[in-house]
Amino acid sequence: MSYKALGLCAALTLASPVQADGFFTFEADGTFDDVVFAVELAITNRGLVIDSVNHIGEMLARTKEDVGGTKDLFAGAQVMSFCSADISRQVMEANLMNIQYCPYGIYVFQPAEEGASVMVGYREYSDKSMQPVNYLLQQIVADASS
Repeated sequence: MSYKALGLCAALTLASPVQADGFFTFEADGTFDDVVFAVELAITNRGLVIDSVNHIGEMLARTKEDVGGTKDLFAGAQVMSFCSADISRQVMEANLMNIQYCPYGIYVFQPAEEGASVMVGYREYSDKSMQPVNYLLQQIVADASS
């Protein structure tokens, strides 16, 4: 990892999580781009491949007028989707219905309001068989914050 990447990762510090409806969201210290980069590194440094990056903020800004939107929602918003072959096999061997949760995602967003903090989070799965995925997501967010 480069010194620049280490500096960016060190700059990302997470506060206490906000839990709502099975989602854990943390306030991050850093710019939107820095937080996205730190999460990308935390995913790829585990040998995982980011399958897709959904640019939710850009899509909502681009289609705002088309759907009757009246305000900007995000300064930036992305969801990174990825999978882990070994963990996915483990949870699907426990319950084939866990296929519905793959790929897994971590989101980063910054509300459009002036001075709003960057937020990073993930969905936590309630089924006991999905605990390995929950642990993976927790570790990726923790890695991004160190």
